[in-house]
Amino acid sequence: MIQQIIAGLIIIFFLIKLLKQWRKKTISFNEFIFWLLFWILALLIIVFIKQIDKIVISLGFSSSAINLAFYIAVLFLFYLIFKMRLKIVKIEKNITDLARKISLKE
Repeated sequence: MIQQIIAGLIIIFFLIKLLKQWRKKTISFNEFIFWLLFWILALLIIVFIKQIDKIVISLGFSSSAINLAFYIAVLFLFYLIFKMRLKIVKIEKNITDLARKISLKE
């Protein structure tokens, strides 16, 4: 129970930081909505961890809900790394193209 409270407080802290970033216009509305839904989902998982445990066991999995949440989180992080890598490649190509255009003008 104490772990749930601590995790909940940490998520509330992240939600407050997220709201501040959005008010400062540091992040776009789409990013704000994405991270808002992400943190709310994380909070719901923490609050309803015992009920999720029961569902996971009834589906035939031998692990607990926290393990399942961890596995999903790791997969999600790999997906984000993949998306970031694609963006980095695109930015590198744009920089290369821009550098070529500048050098041809001189």
